[in-house]
Amino acid sequence: MSFNTFGHAFRFTTWGESHGPALGAVVDGCPPGLVISEADIQPFLDARRPGQSRFTTQRQEPDQVRILSGVFEGRTTGTPISLMIENVDQRSKDYGDVAKAYRPGHADYAYDAKYGFRDYRGGGRSSARETAARVAAGAVARLVIPEVTVLGWVSAIGGDAIDPLNFDPTEITRNPFFCPDAKAAARWEALVDNARKAGSSLGAVVECTATSVPAGWGAPLYAKLDAELAHAMMGINAVKGVEIGDGFAAAANTGEGNADPMRPGNGETPVFTANHAGGIAGGISTGQPVHVRVAFKPTSSILTPVPTITREGDATELFTKGRHDPCVGIRGVPVVEAMMALVLADQKLLHRAQCG
Repeated sequence: MSFNTFGHAFRFTTWGESHGPALGAVVDGCPPGLVISEADIQPFLDARRPGQSRFTTQRQEPDQVRILSGVFEGRTTGTPISLMIENVDQRSKDYGDVAKAYRPGHADYAYDAKYGFRDYRGGGRSSARETAARVAAGAVARLVIPEVTVLGWVSAIGGDAIDPLNFDPTEITRNPFFCPDAKAAARWEALVDNARKAGSSLGAVVECTATSVPAGWGAPLYAKLDAELAHAMMGINAVKGVEIGDGFAAAANTGEGNADPMRPGNGETPVFTANHAGGIAGGISTGQPVHVRVAFKPTSSILTPVPTITREGDATELFTKGRHDPCVGIRGVPVVEAMMALVLADQKLLHRAQCG
């Protein structure tokens, strides 16, 4: 059985393939009365849109979203919100060789092993093109959590990381890498260019912080907020690792060093002097910024020939023609932000349902 729906109280289902006529999402559980239009969704899709610089795929998709249902007179009705994005720049002929052999590192073989049949045009459902639907759904989710600010950025490409002392949030929108460090962004131009010209690709680390998340969202054990976030992020194409707060670095710390000390604050809200836990303790938000780090692998579709096998099991070599991201993690930033918003919107509604 395949699952195409995510969430509990606030749910979304994505549909469509990379080279089909369109793709989209159906958002269910959205509260009624929220002001919404295509103009509220489009900026987030524009941030993810391909072809905006030489550092991303040159597929030219306008990614114009249409709201087909669930909205009347500019407000949500409480019924399913259907969102559609047309595909207008497919080049299916680029994938003729992929129909005969499997791309190493891609989902080709795994899909064939599961279904006995696959859409080889751009990978079908396994294509990162599907993430446009998530970004559209995430824009709706942001309307449910107006008290929360979600900000994502790229913190490393190809192992070259930003300097935290140079972190400037205003820089994120000033360069094509969503990079908060101007010096790192300058280095990355040559780094990604060299990989692209060599027919190769690079991995990246995307970080995302949600501020002003109230204390109390999430639940112990089987609905932990950090578990829901990990589930959401690992479901993004090309993601191979997720860390909450200090993540793996916590394993090298001591108990006292990893603690997040509290001091008296105004009223009942404490002041935390550290945030090693990433804003989540026992699966429940603490009121601190919720922080996640996401590792994207290098794009599997590359121009360098790689040994593989045909569908009949014969040895061969394959390189992927067409237009592909030399570093898919760059355009992963709006997707990570969307999944953060979707999880938090879901957890807000679940919290309200149980605790009022």
